[in-house]
Amino acid sequence: MDEVDREIISILREDARTPYTEIGERVGISEGTVRNRVDRLLEDGVIERFTVATRTGNVKAMIELVVGIDVDTDACCDRLADWGEVDTVWQVSGESDIVLVVDCLDTDGVNDLITRARELEAVQSTKTRLILEERIG
Repeated sequence: MDEVDREIISILREDARTPYTEIGERVGISEGTVRNRVDRLLEDGVIERFTVATRTGNVKAMIELVVGIDVDTDACCDRLADWGEVDTVWQVSGESDIVLVVDCLDTDGVNDLITRARELEAVQSTKTRLILEERIG
C-alpha cells in the first residue's frame, strides 16, 4: 500500500459513494487506475466493506465487557453482533475484552442492552460510555 492508496482510502472514508472519476481527479490518476486499486485493496482485505454512517438522533454508546478467561471471545462476539442495536463489536486489549458500539432509541434501550449483556454467563462486568459526538476520520 502506497501513498496513493492511502489517499483513496481517506476519500472513501469521507464518502464511500465518491465516484471513481472524482477520486482520480483529486488524486491525479485515471478512473480506471482508481478502480483497479480499489479492487486490489478489497481483494487484499485492506478495505473490508463499504458502510453507511448515520446520524439517527438516537443515543449511541460504547458498552465495554469483561469476560471470563475461559470464554471463546470469537463466538461471544458473533453472538453479540447479531443484536439489532449493535453497530460494531470490537475485541480489544486492556481492561475490557469486548466493546459494543450501539445505537438505541433512548437511554432505556442502552440500559436494556447492558442488562442483556450482564445476563450472559460469559460476561463478568460492564462499563458504559455514552457517545456525545462523533466524527469520521
